[in-house]
Amino acid sequence: MRDPASPSRWLLTRVLLLALMLGGAGAHAAECTITVGVVMGLTGAAGVYGQAAAKAVEMAFRDINAAGGAHGCRLVTDTKDSQSQGIVAVDAANQLVQLKKVPVIIGGISSSETIPILSSVTGPAKVLQVSPAASSAKLTALSRDGKTNGMFFRTITSDALQGAVAAKYALDHGLKRLAVIYVNDDFGVGLYTAFAHSYQALGGVIVSHTLYNEKQPSYGSEVTSALASPSDGLYLISTPTDGAVIARTWISQGGTRRFLLNDGMNSADFISGVGAKYLTDAYGTSSGTNPSLSTQYFNQQFPAFAKMDPGSPAADRAYDAGAIVGLAIAAAAEPAPAAIRSGIFKVTDPKGAVIHAGKDEFVKALADLKAGEPIRYEGVIGAVTFDPQGDITGPFRLWRIQGGVVTTVGEMTVADVTALQARIAP
Repeated sequence: MRDPASPSRWLLTRVLLLALMLGGAGAHAAECTITVGVVMGLTGAAGVYGQAAAKAVEMAFRDINAAGGAHGCRLVTDTKDSQSQGIVAVDAANQLVQLKKVPVIIGGISSSETIPILSSVTGPAKVLQVSPAASSAKLTALSRDGKTNGMFFRTITSDALQGAVAAKYALDHGLKRLAVIYVNDDFGVGLYTAFAHSYQALGGVIVSHTLYNEKQPSYGSEVTSALASPSDGLYLISTPTDGAVIARTWISQGGTRRFLLNDGMNSADFISGVGAKYLTDAYGTSSGTNPSLSTQYFNQQFPAFAKMDPGSPAADRAYDAGAIVGLAIAAAAEPAPAAIRSGIFKVTDPKGAVIHAGKDEFVKALADLKAGEPIRYEGVIGAVTFDPQGDITGPFRLWRIQGGVVTTVGEMTVADVTALQARIAP
């Protein structure tokens, strides 16, 4: 594969392509490709999220290619399975960056994959990285401390915000004294820390907090520890597979059947693993959406394309990550990381023409970008605007499990989240 950082080779490719087209050789975008690396946990604890996210990125690239591609070139993905493990994710990212010379990596699907990739691979190499689902507040700190070289973005809200929203949601439902069991990784520790600060600031009491390590054959001792003090319920910060085992153990040991759940537990696998009849008083929070025409388009098209539910965790914001990256490549003067980074701001410009998802909309987007005009991509999760750390702000979806199905019961708008942050600020 060509070196994406070489402007001359990029220009040569375009000149040759144009010459072939003018010569009647029937050349088309497939003869010119730009490869983007994708690192997702397709198997392992995060597999249910990674599979949906990878397909959503592919769908976004399909739509951009159908609209004409980036500078007439077809966008393709080189997808690697991190197996939901940080060390495997780093190896996969190294292959993509060092051998395949990709200018962008979309991934990982979890913070425990994303942070090692960023710290060990993309950050030092100054390669652009966009995650659709890594929510750890540590990523904001890394960016603020200059460890990302400004090359990291994510289309999910930080756990610093989710912790605050979850705290208020719990108290609104009478969960004034909670036990907490949380996974021992960057995501779990970060979300627990944010939640604990907000929950206690709002008047809640944490009666116990218990770390667990993934993939244990049993979580009996952790549950016994969490049950040592009476509580109104359990805040379970986990993934569907381990979470189901922990929830069943909690119930079997006599724990109250009232649960607060993190965003990744918005999963049919978790519900079937526990049993819907035990989850009639289970609540959760997720990074939300401001529904747009893109949301409608995605909900209609994704099932046929991916053979998956459009509500699959991370699928919506993975489509947006793919669309933003693809359009940013089209906006860039060359397919190099720094140029594509600049392109991200050109395609999410609040002053640009509004563009939604899908081929027809992307045709308009590509025309505007070719003319040097900025656009404002209003995606599946709504209009996306990145702050200096590459973060986005709210809204949040409030949900509960009813009849064995995750059902949205409310939301916290960006204004609501901002007001809440002001209440709990130290």
